[in-house]
Amino acid sequence: MSLKSERRGIHVDQSELLCKKGCGYYGNPAWQGFCSKCWREEYHKARQKQIQEDWELAERLQREEEEAFASSQSSHGAQSLTFSKFEEKKTNEKTRKVTTVKKFFSASSRVGSKKAEIQETKAPSPSINRQTSIETDRVSKEFIEFLKTFHKTGQEIYKQTKMFLEAMHYKRDLSIEEQSECTQDFYQNVAERMQTRGKVPPERVEKIMDQIEKYIMTRLYKYVFCPETTDDEKKDLAIQKRIRALHWVTPQMLCVPVNEEIPEVSDMVVKAITDIIEMDSKRVPRDKLACITKCSKHIFNAIKITKNEPASADDFLPTLIYIVLKGNPPRLQSNIQYITRFCNPSRLMTGEDGYYFTNLCCAVAFIEKLDAQSLNLSQEDFDRYMSGQTSPRKQESENWSPDACLGVKQMYKNLDLLSQLNERQERIMNEAKKLEKDLIDWTDGIAKEVQDIVEKYPLEIKPPNQSLAAIDSENVENDKLPPPLQPQVYAG
Repeated sequence: MSLKSERRGIHVDQSELLCKKGCGYYGNPAWQGFCSKCWREEYHKARQKQIQEDWELAERLQREEEEAFASSQSSHGAQSLTFSKFEEKKTNEKTRKVTTVKKFFSASSRVGSKKAEIQETKAPSPSINRQTSIETDRVSKEFIEFLKTFHKTGQEIYKQTKMFLEAMHYKRDLSIEEQSECTQDFYQNVAERMQTRGKVPPERVEKIMDQIEKYIMTRLYKYVFCPETTDDEKKDLAIQKRIRALHWVTPQMLCVPVNEEIPEVSDMVVKAITDIIEMDSKRVPRDKLACITKCSKHIFNAIKITKNEPASADDFLPTLIYIVLKGNPPRLQSNIQYITRFCNPSRLMTGEDGYYFTNLCCAVAFIEKLDAQSLNLSQEDFDRYMSGQTSPRKQESENWSPDACLGVKQMYKNLDLLSQLNERQERIMNEAKKLEKDLIDWTDGIAKEVQDIVEKYPLEIKPPNQSLAAIDSENVENDKLPPPLQPQVYAG
């Protein structure tokens, strides 16, 4: 900047271009004369100061609200006269608190215009007319009872959680990624405050964070699970259609070390499928992860019973892929995205829940890209199986063991019959198309031959001759005919 100014004949003092903090780097007017590093430090300090002020203000408002409510409960005689005023004051205090907390959870710390603040102050709190479900009420009561054992720390956590939910109410118009970022920031801030201010041990912090996640995600579930602004539903339909098309995949193709003919192993497979399907019925990310973990443990038990030895990771992933193909869990992609966005990050990064969830994501990715080479099949056989022309599961009746289920035998027999009928139908259709083509070719050939004959021997039509006079006309002389015979009468 200084060199360009000197070339233009303008004198610039180099000291004016240096960072205001004196670090030796050049400052930027857009950053109030600081360099980028110093500007971030100053911004972080100002941000932390503002956050601290916001929390203190929110706590003071909360105390005033509790004192006002306690005083209203003690004065029952004058409640009918002052109830309306108290409700108005309570509403105003709540809305002011929400406005303050919004600055803390917003992406930017800049204060809006005065007109926007006035509108937010007049707006009623969304918690006044909120209709809660039975499950939400139950979770709320459990959360309050759980926090009672922590006394002052529990009260602090409850206030932070309530303020976060109020702030998220105003953030529903944001993208799901931004809402996820706000939630993850909240998890991190609460955990850090408990460890630094509350001096809570790490194992208790983990339990508290689980309860916080359960409480807030139960209340936010219907707004953040598979929102309309994302393509989660489209991905759900795509993976569901893909799994249906792969219904013919056998355990042998995936090298699955599970023998379903063993009753105990078959029960484990059924339980694993039930757990992975049950994942969609849960609201809390931790509960969904628990379903994945239970499913995975049933898979390990099934492998262990089949092989009579502990299962390895190389055995687990193919079996998990087989379970997903066999179960076809509903809204699979939406559940994976929901867990990724709103689960406590410490649970996903560590522990068996995170390990099993990672394997599930790998299984889904494998299914999406599964091809003939993945199953050691030729491309021709893979295409035939995908189109439904034939099935590798088809078995002859003599190959069945005597104690095999009669229903399964009949099912495969019917599948074999349907396959034969399908092949016969295809042959008939091919012959019908060939016959139709032959008829069209024959018709075109006949028309061409007729056209050639007409062109070779054109038809000439001569004009008609003059009409002859009738024999019995009166113009007898002109016709040179003898006179007509006259009848004669003979008398006998």
